[in-house]
Amino acid sequence: MTDSKNEKKFPNTKTVYGPVKSWRFGMSLGIDPIFETSTCSFNCIYCQLGEIQDVTNLVKEYVPTSKVLQDFKEVIEKEVPIDVVTYSGSGEPSLAKNLGEMIKGIRKIRPELPQYILTNATHLVEPEVRENLLALDKIIVKIDASNEENFKLINRPAEGVTLKRVLEGIKLLKKEFKGEIEVQSMFMPINDKHLEDLATILKEVSPAAVQLNTPKRPYPLSWHRENRGNHELVFDYEVRELKKVEEDRAVEIQKQLEEKTGLKIYSVYR
Repeated sequence: MTDSKNEKKFPNTKTVYGPVKSWRFGMSLGIDPIFETSTCSFNCIYCQLGEIQDVTNLVKEYVPTSKVLQDFKEVIEKEVPIDVVTYSGSGEPSLAKNLGEMIKGIRKIRPELPQYILTNATHLVEPEVRENLLALDKIIVKIDASNEENFKLINRPAEGVTLKRVLEGIKLLKKEFKGEIEVQSMFMPINDKHLEDLATILKEVSPAAVQLNTPKRPYPLSWHRENRGNHELVFDYEVRELKKVEEDRAVEIQKQLEEKTGLKIYSVYR
């Protein structure tokens, strides 16, 4: 939590935060359907939130829809420039049982704004979770690993979650969702050796595009809600720098994946 002294520096005190400048989406207004504490079905070794406090598979209402819509209206009234609304925040947004209500509510308030989600896809095998996402304009799913061993090492999933389950859920979603599905992949030295296997998975999933990222933001050593969308890299608490893929290698990876998959691939460097 921020105190009054730090509120100007760290303004992320509500379920709606930003907008922040995203390398992928322009001015992105973040929506946090989890909010109270970091809660996710992954505990990724690179997570911008740091160590996840509650690693869980529990789909429930974490914050009332009315709270999110009220926070959204307060931002809209300020007439700040917004290119897109993005569901992300304090963990895995699809764990919010009332996510569909939030999407529809925001659509009523600002129907012209595109709505996206960043999801780890762990619960897409569940029909009610897929149903919650169908009114979105774009869904960005996470695929960081190309085998179960690396999946456990990088994403550190909740009990029962496997890479196979993630891929099955994405394929089910593709049959129902009318908008675009993209893949985001976090590249680190640890998974740089598996390009062939990753290319095979990407061809199998066949997304509209693939976003290659690398951990430019450090890993916080304690939970702070201010880490949501903190692209300014301003911290008043301890963080640890992570090993990232440098630009020359990232460009090489991008070219190789384009050749191997025939997909549209873009990266944080280009």
